[in-house]
Amino acid sequence: MAFTVAIDGPAASGKGTIARAVAARFGFGHLDTGLLYRATGRRMLDGEDPLEAARNLRAEDLQRSDLRGGDVAQAASRVAVDSAVRAALLDFQRAFARRGGGAVLDGRDIGTVICPDADVKLFITASDEVRAARRHAELSAAGEDVTLAAVLADLKQRDTRDAARATAPMKPAADAVLIDTSAMGIEDAVAAAVAEVSRRLETVR
Repeated sequence: MAFTVAIDGPAASGKGTIARAVAARFGFGHLDTGLLYRATGRRMLDGEDPLEAARNLRAEDLQRSDLRGGDVAQAASRVAVDSAVRAALLDFQRAFARRGGGAVLDGRDIGTVICPDADVKLFITASDEVRAARRHAELSAAGEDVTLAAVLADLKQRDTRDAARATAPMKPAADAVLIDTSAMGIEDAVAAAVAEVSRRLETVR
């Protein structure tokens, strides 16, 4: 049975962690669509044309160990505003969403553009300050020397770019369920998402 869960939201909102947990809970496949753009951005930083990078993206590109740095995040946000790049990656994402056994996709335009007919649509958010603190802790743990102020500025810049782009801007789908994780522990956030998926599954089985 094809069953699609679309999870959107800004960086460090918790959407990736929630998506992985939901996929594991129900035995669904999981695709972090942000990795597609990070991998494309990484190849651009390596000197490749962004559109060619997107068209030639391989599965092993998503397994690279250097996709989580701040420079790659900014590159990913830059290539994501290119409508041709987005079109080149569209079929891959939609094919994954239709896979048998269920699929969870997380990103910024899953519920609005990639899978507008998804069975469940969630929009995960959190305050700028909470998201910056989370990302700062993540980068520091990875050995990056960056200040909290710089991380906050970077997140705000990315949010503005992602929300203002002409093609597939980041925004909640009209029928998405909003989950604000600012004051929630990860267990509570996952439980809220699982409850929504369970409720919908009961209506289609």
